[in-house]
Amino acid sequence: MITGAILRDSILSGANNLANQRARVDELNVFPVPDGDTGTNMSMTIGSARAELESLADDCTVETASKVVASAMLRGARGNSGVISSLLFRGFSKALKEKKTASAADLVAALQKGVEGAYKAVMKPTEGTMLTVARVASEEAAKADASAMTAAQMWELICNAAQTALDNTPNQLPVLKKAGVVDAGGQGLMCIFLGMLSVMRDGKFIQLEEAPAKKAKLSTDGADKGVYTDDLMTVEDIVNGYCTQFLVNKNENASSDKLRAFLESNGDSVVVIEDDEVINCHVHTQDPGKIISHALQYGYLTSFKIENMHEQFLARQKQGAGLRKQAQAEADSPANEFSYAAVDQSRDFGFVAVAAGDGLKAIFADLGVDAVVSGGQTMNPATEDIVAAVQSVPAKTVFVLPNNKNIIMAAEQAKKIADRAIVVLPTRTIPQGITAMLNFDPSLSADENNVNMMQAADHVATGLVTFAARDSDFDGKKIKKGEILALENGKLVATGTDITKTTYRLARSMCKKDTSFVTVISGCDVSEEDAERTAQMVQAKCPSGIEVTHLVGGQPVYYYIISVE
Repeated sequence: MITGAILRDSILSGANNLANQRARVDELNVFPVPDGDTGTNMSMTIGSARAELESLADDCTVETASKVVASAMLRGARGNSGVISSLLFRGFSKALKEKKTASAADLVAALQKGVEGAYKAVMKPTEGTMLTVARVASEEAAKADASAMTAAQMWELICNAAQTALDNTPNQLPVLKKAGVVDAGGQGLMCIFLGMLSVMRDGKFIQLEEAPAKKAKLSTDGADKGVYTDDLMTVEDIVNGYCTQFLVNKNENASSDKLRAFLESNGDSVVVIEDDEVINCHVHTQDPGKIISHALQYGYLTSFKIENMHEQFLARQKQGAGLRKQAQAEADSPANEFSYAAVDQSRDFGFVAVAAGDGLKAIFADLGVDAVVSGGQTMNPATEDIVAAVQSVPAKTVFVLPNNKNIIMAAEQAKKIADRAIVVLPTRTIPQGITAMLNFDPSLSADENNVNMMQAADHVATGLVTFAARDSDFDGKKIKKGEILALENGKLVATGTDITKTTYRLARSMCKKDTSFVTVISGCDVSEEDAERTAQMVQAKCPSGIEVTHLVGGQPVYYYIISVE
């Protein structure tokens, strides 16, 4: 049987194994544009559960361990591969409910439940991907006699079946076969599975090759202890100065996910653990009263403990023990850019968009977007970042524009957490997002706007000018690293060596008989002078009667984004 502690350590070991190999997984991306971040997205997703797993005691149950993982990965999911990973572990949480330990049969049921949820979340599942790897592994496990196997033996069978399925992915997707690689998401999943097997079968915990600074764990008396260094911080560095803990005795409205989202939006070092009757909460915050007042809606509160961390710091300084600097990565995360705002019942609609670059952020703000999440190609925001932005908008319904195909699923997951209605407009590009906003009509309902805005967005053609991140042989073309690439609606249509020429040729080829407008959006790696010259060339090369506009987007990765309507 697998105990809660073994499951906890197995998942941590899997997360570490993937983190150690994420660069290798990233490099499996076959498309030459700079978006090979599958390993990074999956690693950051499962890594988001690390702190909460490490805080679990050795006597935790498999139910508790799986719930902690599922909740953390839901909030931390990045990119499609990250969301699918989170849904697989969400299945573990559902299948292991009310269980203290897990048998071989329980592991089979957990993986089956995860595969079922992942397939349901993907509108058009593609075989030869991580979905296939997980599905084949679960099907092979279901054929085995679980009653005659230990849990470790079953997980070894699952890993072997998953590896066989992964090795077969090039036969299912020609693009993989041509590139001579296996599916990146499937490889990332294997890293996790094998890291888990190392603990279950061999009792060997895989460590991070570059271990981060040790985090403090919650002790049984509630005091935050750990390894601290005085020379890294001063008392002024403690932004959220009150360590606040309490139990919520749940009522019928209780939602640990929503409560966690609120805590994340108003503090850091959040730990939320739930069972059938109570939600155990821990947060570092500036305003304990605000936290407690909000939590009351989910039930009556007991076991309060509020400690002034400034005083704790000064006391430890005097004792010579020191105080570790708070995890700066958490303080700098996009989620902390936004402050929680209660819903204004008089306001029907609000808007959140995802974009990178000061110019693009300003463009969306001018169009009426309330909050812009930093992100896009190569920098997919987590679900919790989107939730934080949504909950900073005081509207009953918030439209979310992902503006990238790899962010849509993470935005959809935000619906499960946010405390207000979310409508995800599946915009796949920045031009689609801009056009969707231009077609919003405040007199229409959310459903009507959803249809109208996406109909308008779907009529926009998007051109992208970027560079090849690696040497490759793609779609019959030999591509060298650094070569300029032109993409039309996601498809590679041309290569070149001159950015300006590649841009105006792409724009000209995208123009149709009914084209009226072309918008050229310049990125951060293009000078204003070059951008203006390029826009003039586009105007000169495009058919007469077409209006060409230049906007400074400041986006990374893409020298130019071209919108054609």
